Amino acid sequence: MKRIDLVNAIEKVVPPGGVLLGEDVSNRSDNWPPVGGCQAVAIIRPTSTKEVSEILKLCHAAGQNIVTHGGLTGLVGGARASSTDIVLSLERMNQMEAVDVVNRTVTVEAGVPLQKVQEAAQEADLLFPLDLGARGSCTIGGNISTNAGGNSVIRYGMMREQLLGIEAVLADGSIVSSLNGVIKNNTGYDVKQLFTGSEGTLGIVTRAVLRLRPLPRSCNTALVAIDQFEQVAEFLRLMDSALGGTLSAYEVLWNDFYQTIIGDGSKHNPPLSTSHQFYVLLESTGGHQESDGTRFEAALEEAFESELIVDAVIAQSKKHREDLWAIRDDIEGLSRKLFPPLIFDVSLGIPKMDAYVDEVRTQLSEHWPGSKMVAFGHLGDGNIHLAVTVGSLDPSEVHAVESIIYETLGRCGGIISAEHGIGLDKRDYLKYSRSPVEIALMKTLKQALDPKGILNRGKIF
Repeated sequence: MKRIDLVNAIEKVVPPGGVLLGEDVSNRSDNWPPVGGCQAVAIIRPTSTKEVSEILKLCHAAGQNIVTHGGLTGLVGGARASSTDIVLSLERMNQMEAVDVVNRTVTVEAGVPLQKVQEAAQEADLLFPLDLGARGSCTIGGNISTNAGGNSVIRYGMMREQLLGIEAVLADGSIVSSLNGVIKNNTGYDVKQLFTGSEGTLGIVTRAVLRLRPLPRSCNTALVAIDQFEQVAEFLRLMDSALGGTLSAYEVLWNDFYQTIIGDGSKHNPPLSTSHQFYVLLESTGGHQESDGTRFEAALEEAFESELIVDAVIAQSKKHREDLWAIRDDIEGLSRKLFPPLIFDVSLGIPKMDAYVDEVRTQLSEHWPGSKMVAFGHLGDGNIHLAVTVGSLDPSEVHAVESIIYETLGRCGGIISAEHGIGLDKRDYLKYSRSPVEIALMKTLKQALDPKGILNRGKIF
């Protein structure tokens, strides 16, 4: 079947406006940061699982490649489409059922933005704990396909820990409906986890049952300054113990990140001096504001007495807390100041982090004397981000930067992707974090579920 005939057949499956062509495609981006337009043949926008199934049946029969689009906030080219691809966007599958307060669950379609789930949970006096800076744009389907992490992993885990059941469509159009709503289900293989983190290469997730948690009654937030990396790790151990398991965020900002974001102070009023080596944004949530606040302050006092921290500011209001988090979450501002930006998302053992960051910075400076790099991230769960600019996005320059980042990481026993997946941009470096036997097993699963290789072809492998 010719592509034009295939698109015409698909147009009969979806409601009016469900097929975008020409400039309606090229005026959209398929990457972040947005650079250039989408090159796909068409963008298909279904409104139901049944429509997704019918679309995939047609594409499977024709051997047509499909690239799935969610909120387009990924950083590894996982949603990038070529001129021979058809994009399947889940943007119109954005409905969610009422929150089940008793079972503490909510069932949502894949195109629902993360923030919408958070707000619905809060209205029901519950919490959906997954949280990241792109909360207003990223979608639940994308969160599942990349096993998203974010700010609260240290306490609540990654996306797979928030997932009770899914509905997905396989490459041939078969619908796998496993919308389980209970925490314990030990009946054979955990099918939902097969699709979690698979980046749309094994099937397209269309609906999910999400696990909600009790809404905390207290929230205590502080930004502290530390002068040595060893004290950053020791401070984490102290706070995790002293706060009795209520530590929910532990974000570390290297001095270069903090100074870059603060700048002249016109956008972010500096809460602490810019002269310290490290800054930690930590947060504890619990069940009683007064007693939890007292314990939080006592733990910080113990850290002062132990000479682990040299300065601190405790959020005195919701607005004050939001201002502190705005410094950590200002990735848009960071990208402007490091334009054109290259952003990396890696993980490794905490004791090796500072030496790794120093080695990468040294190598970048030797190759590009005018380069700049900043480091920050969710150190509490072993995840750090590196933002780099060498003044160019020329493919050869980008490849050279990636080689430094990932080869150095491989020597440290690190992981090349902590949150965003592999996509196109990291597939050549998968060997640094996965053994040949593991990669062969992944390919076996891919072949079994998508024998024609039409789902996100070329991604991961």
